[in-house]
Amino acid sequence: MKNSGKVWLWLLLVVQAVCAAFFVVDGLFDWTGRPEPLGFRHLHAFELLLSFALFAGIAVTAMHIRTFGQREAQMQRQLDMASGAFEQLIQEHFDQWQLSKAEREVAMLALKGLSVADIAALRQTKEGTIKAQCGAVYRKAGVSGRMQLLSYFVEELIAEPVLDRSPQT
Repeated sequence: MKNSGKVWLWLLLVVQAVCAAFFVVDGLFDWTGRPEPLGFRHLHAFELLLSFALFAGIAVTAMHIRTFGQREAQMQRQLDMASGAFEQLIQEHFDQWQLSKAEREVAMLALKGLSVADIAALRQTKEGTIKAQCGAVYRKAGVSGRMQLLSYFVEELIAEPVLDRSPQT
């Protein structure tokens, strides 16, 4: 939202607060039976104007709620698309590295940040097996460990590579 839009929303909020305060004070005078101050007498036209201002505020608020809901849905669609594209990118690298099904599962869990012990518990296998599978993944990917594997994919998301992956001569 642009700054001018925020200014209008804040102005609308102030107008609604003034309207609400007026109606609360007017209602208190009516409820207690006390005579209204001179400024409040014969203000039916003013009350009608304030009522219209409140209804306009309700309409504008409803429009903004609708706009924010549409924007949230659009952002969620974009996030889902990006997530799917990132998943596809990971799978393409796994194909290129010729990872086995077990190595793919272990690599994905490692990328998600699970420890060797957690991966072993999830896959119902021994930690030594998971360590061996991680080692095979790192070797096939040409990285030295979990952090480099994660960095490899993070680097794919950044427009300009941080590391030069060309072979050293």
